[in-house]
Amino acid sequence: MTLSVDAAVARVKMVEHQLRRRGIRDERVLEAMARVPRDRFVPDSLSAHAYDDGALPIGHDQTISQPFVVATICALLGLHGSERVLDVGTGSGYQAAVLAELASEVVTIERIPELAECARARLADVGYGNVEVTVGDGSLGVPERAPFDAIAVAAAAPTVPPALFDQLAEGGRLVVPRGSRFGQELVLVARTPDGQTERTSIPCRFVPLVGDEGFDGN
Repeated sequence: MTLSVDAAVARVKMVEHQLRRRGIRDERVLEAMARVPRDRFVPDSLSAHAYDDGALPIGHDQTISQPFVVATICALLGLHGSERVLDVGTGSGYQAAVLAELASEVVTIERIPELAECARARLADVGYGNVEVTVGDGSLGVPERAPFDAIAVAAAAPTVPPALFDQLAEGGRLVVPRGSRFGQELVLVARTPDGQTERTSIPCRFVPLVGDEGFDGN
């Protein structure tokens, strides 16, 4: 079989074994994960492991998240297709691609210029040229493009960054890994007329969100 056929088979197995069997029930998320070629968002040397059940290094001490974690974040956001979404921590661009399958507009921000440049090229090559890739402090979001209906944070923060919450539209949702540098829980935060509500989801471990409202980078 060709690599593309192998990858397509691997995506189907990933969706069935890593996602559906673990409780991901949002069919739109499952379909999006089945469409996005994860193998195009990992280093060539790791393409054979693109659909493994785990995170993978992408350089600059950053990772592409485990498929189950990406699916969980997307499912928690509860996207219907008309939303404007902010993706914090572009990395390889994989999560932005999945979000682009689920929403009408995606803005993604990455603090490392080299990663942003590579992600922009990958996204365009795969067919997600409508994703807007920006460079900057992800903990501060992209206020000039706010408000956002949903915000997905792919890096660990000690608290919910106030700047990101402020960029949520009324009724918007934000998912962030909150905790220490060594372990976190995914937290779903909603902006309601009565203020901020939240609930916790799965335990996880992300690289730190470095910036003014994240970790200090030391």
